[in-house]
Amino acid sequence: MCIIIIKNNKKLIKTETLLTSAIKNPDGLGILWLDTWKVTYHDSKDYMELKTQRPYIAHFRYATVGKVCRANCHPFHIDDDNILFQNGTVHGLGNKKKTDTQHMAEILSDLPRKRWRSVLEMNDSRFVTANLKKKSFTIYNKEDWITRNKIMYSKDNVLDMTLIGVYGTLKKGYSNYHAHLRTETYVGSGETVDKYPMVIKGIPYLLNRVGDGHNVDIDLFLVDKDAMMDIDMLEGHPHWYQRKRIEVITNKGNVFMPYVYFNDNHDNGEYHKTYTEDVWDYNGYDGYNDYISDECTCANPEPIMDYGDCYCDVCYGTIDKHQQINSITKYM
Repeated sequence: MCIIIIKNNKKLIKTETLLTSAIKNPDGLGILWLDTWKVTYHDSKDYMELKTQRPYIAHFRYATVGKVCRANCHPFHIDDDNILFQNGTVHGLGNKKKTDTQHMAEILSDLPRKRWRSVLEMNDSRFVTANLKKKSFTIYNKEDWITRNKIMYSKDNVLDMTLIGVYGTLKKGYSNYHAHLRTETYVGSGETVDKYPMVIKGIPYLLNRVGDGHNVDIDLFLVDKDAMMDIDMLEGHPHWYQRKRIEVITNKGNVFMPYVYFNDNHDNGEYHKTYTEDVWDYNGYDGYNDYISDECTCANPEPIMDYGDCYCDVCYGTIDKHQQINSITKYM
């Protein structure tokens, strides 16, 4: 429910953090600019306004009390000089039209300034008040905030997110999507800004060679740290596929820099724009066997069993019986 970001320095916040803030809190954005002490209001989709060295206090809203409209975006005026931000909900305040934060601002307006802290910290919400005339602000329930790179966040569910672009079985609705990305945040679909050659030999291989092939179809996802590790393991990064950031333009015209996985080990000269699972079905396990047909040459192979055979989880090469016994013994 909402997030407040306090950036009182020239540091730049990761685009993924701002994008996650907007997706999770789509009901409006309010910004107090700490260099001018002026307030501006925006749609959450205008999150790139915050990709700046300017200092600010920003609030992304997720509506829980009060209707979704510009008038219900934070901050709210307590009086002519003071404004209020909140992340959380004060139960019993607000109604279908008015937010609980606006109601709290009205309560504070009738109280002396010295009582604000005791009233606000009776609740487990995170609050900020700012005095536009004195050019100062106060943070409440400060122990509940998270500081990262000298920037304060009222909650941590927008941090440590990574934007990835997928083009094969991880695409939305496909087989590996259900196993690995179904619970992650789907951002949208698009294509690579530059042309790349994508080879399909049972599974797809995107070659890291700009200018050849097509503008490859991509699905974008925001993933947390655990999911990022999971996808890296699935793709064998960095031993088999290697990921790098490239430009992807969405169907709505937005340009992002997600991580995309490349593999230059297969090039049959036949390049595709998109991957569909009927290609996998058509090629069957011929493509899969080609994927893992080379013999493992690792000094310390990590054996995995698949389809009754043993393969190395580092290089995806086959492991012979002698090597398999020696490798598995170290795990016993």
